[in-house]
Amino acid sequence: MTRLTLASQSPRRAKILAELGVAFDVVKTDAPEVSLPHDPEGTVVANARAKLLACGRAPALAADTIVWFAGKIYGKPRDLAEAKAFLRELSGQTHVVFTGVAYVGRNGVETTCARSDVTFRILSESDIDAYVARVRPLDRAGAYDIDESGDLIVASYTGEYENIMGLPVEPLRGFGII
Repeated sequence: MTRLTLASQSPRRAKILAELGVAFDVVKTDAPEVSLPHDPEGTVVANARAKLLACGRAPALAADTIVWFAGKIYGKPRDLAEAKAFLRELSGQTHVVFTGVAYVGRNGVETTCARSDVTFRILSESDIDAYVARVRPLDRAGAYDIDESGDLIVASYTGEYENIMGLPVEPLRGFGII
């Protein structure tokens, strides 16, 4: 396959593609993002598509991930105080992780959305402080990364692990990337 362009600077997405043996280059895009709390699937698909189109290359892949709980979208926190607030709100709760994926290849632009459920452990303030000190929460939807010390905060999950990391594998198969 031709070398793929990843329209994302996410180290988690790059890790997934590298582990799958996909040859790719990374391109940063500054596409505007939307937040539609009553349409989390529409939010991530629209944002992935915007990133893909801002990239301007083919074949290219883009994705957008959010955490959704109680009608609220948890994207990347603005600061550490907001990151800790996110973790407090999600403590002991089950939330949904949505990832929209957009790909431009032989068939033009294709989009899809994946969903996983994640249940957090009940977190104390010291648990939250320890997690925030260990992980860079400002670069993570919902202020957490299941792949980086996720065992400290995540009790269980359903769905695709890679989706929770930010790039589900199943759509990559569907698009013919792997």
